[in-house]
Order: sequence, then C-alpha cells, then structure tokens
Amino acid sequence: MPTALIIGASRGIGRELVRQYLADGWRVIATARKSEDCTALGAMGVHPYQLDVTSADSIAALGWNLDGELLDAAFLNAGVYGPRHDGFPTQADFDAVMHTNVLAALRLLPVIAPMVAEARGKLAVISSRMASMDARSSASGTLYRASKAALNSVLVDTSIRFGPKGATCVAFHPGWVQTEMGGASADITVEQSAAGLRATLASLSAAANGAFLNYDGTPISW
Repeated sequence: MPTALIIGASRGIGRELVRQYLADGWRVIATARKSEDCTALGAMGVHPYQLDVTSADSIAALGWNLDGELLDAAFLNAGVYGPRHDGFPTQADFDAVMHTNVLAALRLLPVIAPMVAEARGKLAVISSRMASMDARSSASGTLYRASKAALNSVLVDTSIRFGPKGATCVAFHPGWVQTEMGGASADITVEQSAAGLRATLASLSAAANGAFLNYDGTPISW
C-alpha cells in the first residue's frame, strides 16, 4: 500500500487530496494545526498529526513521529495569503506570511525529502503562478508573490539535494481554485485541482525534478 503525506490538510485542496488518496486505497498521513481538525482527519481513516508549521518544536516532533516512514507522495500544502492590500506591510504581516510559506519549507523539506527519496517517491510544494517573474503582468499581492517565489527557490535547492538520491521534487500552481483563499468565482473546484495535482505528480519521471508546473502538467516559467 503506497503512503502519501499531506501537510496542511484541514480544508480546501489539502483536505481533498486526503479524500482522493484514501479513495484510491492509499495509506495517508496528514497534518493540521488544530486538534479538532486532526480528530476529523482521523475519522476519515487518516494517520493525523498536529503540526504548527511556524513552530520549530512542532516540526521536530513531526520528524520524530515520521521516523522510518517511506513516502511515495508528499505535498506541502500549508500556506497563507496575508494582507489583501498592497500598502506598507507591517512586521506582523511579513512574519506571518514568510514564516508560514518560506521558513516552514526550509525546516520541513529536509525532514520529509529523505523519506521520499528512500521510497523513490515524489514531493510537491503548493506554490502559485503569482510567483512567476517571467509571466507576471500584475503587481497585486506583492507579499504573497514574494513568499511563493522564495518557496520556489527552496524547492529548487531541495531538488538539487535530493533528486540524485531518488526524490522527484516539483512546485505546483494548483489553479485558481474555489477555496477560502481563491473565492467562489475562481475557475476550478477543489476536486478538479486535487485530481489534476495527483495525476500530474503520478505521471512525472525523474527528468521533471526541479520543475514548476501547473496542476495539469503545463510548465510555468520561473
């Protein structure tokens, strides 16, 4: 039975990834920040762990709990958008977005990637097309864009370190999805996004290591 790890599975895309992997017979490990969300995940048949991605101690505890696991697929889905305005960012805004979207990846990926590499599995971070510098035509969401561009950099470094050891590491744009972040007028449902992410990840060869892709597999320029 293959094993998937979903970090940030309390709602939206993360929760739907869990549901779809379970429906396909996978063993699923998932994390959430709140204990009640972990309880709900456990009721779905998941192995839940409470994780605050902004806490070094919490990440260390997850690493201890996962010691010895082999991960066929892993998604780092946890993230925040931050302030909806593009005015002067406060220190609190900056810290919340960068700690969640970037520092968490710097701490988590070195813990997870070896488990993926040993299984010759696949690792994905949920980034955003908004991180692309080449494809950018708007300056809105500057802080979020900066955080996701930094996340992409962390992913590329991870691909360099762990690709030769057996992990295929990619960054995904999940689409404009009908979630709390994307809003009700977004293009696609969480079901469509999760299905596309899973299918694309499953289809990737080792040659895709370090790529930036749309959920349907279309390449995105950095």
